[in-house]
Amino acid sequence: MTKKAIVLLADGFEDVEAVTPIDYLRRAGVEVTSVSISGSLTVTSRWGGIKIITDTTLAEILKQDENIWDAVIIPGGMPGASNLAASQETGTLLKKMAAAGKLICAICASPVLVLSPFGLLAGKKFTCYPGLEEKTTDGHWSNERVVVDGNIITSRAAGTTGEWAIAIINALLGSDEGKKIAETILL
Repeated sequence: MTKKAIVLLADGFEDVEAVTPIDYLRRAGVEVTSVSISGSLTVTSRWGGIKIITDTTLAEILKQDENIWDAVIIPGGMPGASNLAASQETGTLLKKMAAAGKLICAICASPVLVLSPFGLLAGKKFTCYPGLEEKTTDGHWSNERVVVDGNIITSRAAGTTGEWAIAIINALLGSDEGKKIAETILL
């Protein structure tokens, strides 16, 4: 059965942290759906001002059974992470996915700014952009580049995105597939 992942995008997302997991997971055969948290399908990145036309909106995703998804991927970047955190719908989806034991994958500012306020770091080991760990009392911070703790996969920043995407592939498809993709792209 094909694994399915959604990538949540808000204006101000970090370019690399959104596009890299979409690309790597699709190369591995994962069905990836890009999702705008606003009513518009178009979202704009932080640095490049790159406009991405998403596959659907969060409102449409919330009409579906969360059990059809195997993972949710949350890029960082500012103000993208803050925009995600301000969305009650984002919290609703993340809580449903976590309760169903699905993978929750966040990078950069998003572990602290998005996962923590929704209670998803409680008791979990995590990493994030350096210095942001001081903004949460949830979880157990690590300075590792990528941290996997049960269904939570976190990473530090744009420079660790490739490793993070491979960790997500490993969790969804097994380490052989992750190794194959890493070798193919010379990671």
